[in-house]
Amino acid sequence: MSNRIFDFGEEKKETIQEAKKEKTAVGNVPVCTWSEMRSDAGELSPKSPMLVLDNTKGKLLHHTTGIFANPEATRTTFDFVSGPETITADILKIDARFTGLITWIGKNRISVRLSGQDTEEGYAVYKLREVDSGGKTKLSAEDGFLQYVIRRLLEAKAPAETTPVDDEEEEDSDNMKLTSLQSMADFLTCAKNTLPANIHKWARRNLAVARSNEVSPEERRHAQHALSIMLNIRWKDSYFAPIDPVEARRILDEELYGMEKVKQRIIETIIQINRTHTLPAYGLLLVGPAGTGKSQIAYAVARILRLPWTSLDMSSIHNSEQLTGSSRVYANAKPGSIMEAFYLAGESNLVFIINELDKADSNTSQGNPADALLTLLDNLGFTDNYMECTIPTTGVYPIATANDKSRISEPLMTRFAVIDIPDYSPEEKKQIFLRFSLPKVLKRMGLKEGECIVTDEAADAVIERYEGQTGVRGLEQAAEHMAAHALYTIETTNVKSVTYDAALTRQIME
Repeated sequence: MSNRIFDFGEEKKETIQEAKKEKTAVGNVPVCTWSEMRSDAGELSPKSPMLVLDNTKGKLLHHTTGIFANPEATRTTFDFVSGPETITADILKIDARFTGLITWIGKNRISVRLSGQDTEEGYAVYKLREVDSGGKTKLSAEDGFLQYVIRRLLEAKAPAETTPVDDEEEEDSDNMKLTSLQSMADFLTCAKNTLPANIHKWARRNLAVARSNEVSPEERRHAQHALSIMLNIRWKDSYFAPIDPVEARRILDEELYGMEKVKQRIIETIIQINRTHTLPAYGLLLVGPAGTGKSQIAYAVARILRLPWTSLDMSSIHNSEQLTGSSRVYANAKPGSIMEAFYLAGESNLVFIINELDKADSNTSQGNPADALLTLLDNLGFTDNYMECTIPTTGVYPIATANDKSRISEPLMTRFAVIDIPDYSPEEKKQIFLRFSLPKVLKRMGLKEGECIVTDEAADAVIERYEGQTGVRGLEQAAEHMAAHALYTIETTNVKSVTYDAALTRQIME
């Protein structure tokens, strides 16, 4: 008889439930000794374990190596060797997110090493590693896959119905990518609850195509490539935890000088998220001269929302297919820039920065390709021609930048809350140079503030030098120039510091 971990057959449900109560086996009916725990914990610990084992025999140590099995098809257990004997420990509880993974490990007879701790409920397992037959950790693709799946499951919510320090180095699963058909099939078995229902259905269908001998090699290749992209994205729900407005304001003041209107609009967004736990219906469109820090605002918002960000430069988009992908009927088909942005960000909740929205090439027979962004901005789901699947976009916060809003189509304008950003006054530029640009450059070059002293007159000279230029990009270039000159002077003349007055500043900037 094959070794099975679980049997959920409806025809034996009553018998199993009766046997479960008595913790004994009835004939050949497997006894399910465990119950499910509902947890959304993002980390495993003795208080939030992956599973709990019965350790009344006291044989489970901090590190224990064995296999999950169902010996003689009677009990769901973890089997391990302790001295001369083989010990069987019943599984008492499993975090509902990990049921599929534990099932897969048991069915494939994979040796694992548990890290756990005795608690009132039993032996709480908070770490699981694949090992070889000798009990040593496999630093291989197999254990890399296991850690990748565990990490993805921890990021998922519990399906419907902190850690003790080890003396071993963790294997990083961040760089793990699902590329082979076997790893993707295993992932769908172990972690299907991490996928939206429509994407799970789509993935099963594409896996069948990728394995089929009845389609062309090109079709199989495209199906496998699309699968790899889709499964390597962490699909999160659109619930957003509260954000501290005070901390948000601190970040904004740290990153941006002035811009009170912009800061207030962002804080309003934060308060709205805290009330609804969802993103606003409209993103931000920042309109202003070049160099006024529009992209910096977007980066600050991503930092406040604790989301990854990805950017799209519309000045390089000449047709809508670049955004929406090409059909798989073509041999050289590929996903569009939007889908690639999701893949590079690694998750579905992100800040989507659309740079130069007014620079998209509108002189095409197909119209303005930027209009292909409408479905992304409407939060109704985006469909890429290559992926052939609706992508949920409720966790996407778009922030667009532009210099001239008159060049943006009316349908796109209605999808944004527009904020006009004027150029800075000379006094504002002076403060930005002294309080932001110069300290940032000095830190980057390893200089202390006392080694490069810039007087008020020198700062005035810098502002005068760039008075015909919008924005503050020139100010950072000036700071870079002065810091490099100071470093050169210190290293070649053995002086301890360099002081810049107006005359010296004008001299080195000529």
